[in-house]
Amino acid sequence: MADQRAKLSWRDGTVPVSDRFDDPYFSLQNGLEETRHVFLRGNDLPARFAPGFHIAELGFGTGLNMLAVWSEWEKSGQSGPLAFTSFEAFPMQPADMARALVAFPQLEPWADRFLANWRGGTCDLGTLRLTVVEGDARQTLSSWDGQADAWFLDGFSPSKNPELWQPVLMQDVANHTTHGGTAATYTAAGFVRRGLQEAGFTVSRVPGYGRKRHMTLAIKA
Repeated sequence: MADQRAKLSWRDGTVPVSDRFDDPYFSLQNGLEETRHVFLRGNDLPARFAPGFHIAELGFGTGLNMLAVWSEWEKSGQSGPLAFTSFEAFPMQPADMARALVAFPQLEPWADRFLANWRGGTCDLGTLRLTVVEGDARQTLSSWDGQADAWFLDGFSPSKNPELWQPVLMQDVANHTTHGGTAATYTAAGFVRRGLQEAGFTVSRVPGYGRKRHMTLAIKA
């Protein structure tokens, strides 16, 4: 199992970079603000929060996206738990997660609770029901029995990790999305947008975060 752990280098001592894909885990400009722009606002969150809301994700990484949306869920005063399911091929060690998340002191209360309880797999944090499915999403997603109201498509760059953006996987995403559900991603790569369209999403290209001119939003009719 050791060879399936994330292999990392560190940029400026604070930003983890995948050795396997030569790509940082979050924006070098401001990872939290990019998460809020792309995945929260991109999926119209927290406005769409409702009892039983379920978010799914490709690429758990440091857990930053999960922590950002969990913090908003709690702040919104929802009565029940948020369900969050993420598919991750190369899980990061908790010590590396902790090191990376120091960069986001705004999320410290949630990061501390998460890291104190995280042992991999599933984690019940009261207001959050977290499941991280380890393995290649091209195999694991098709057999998942869940349906997501919103997707965070956050694999490494399509030019470096094209496997996580192929049309067959985008179809699996669509097959596990509720009617009226959404997906958002930082990339505006043409083949990603086409794959989402062919899978049944209505796709739009909108302004991205920071130096990224465009990002992609998708709605399942």
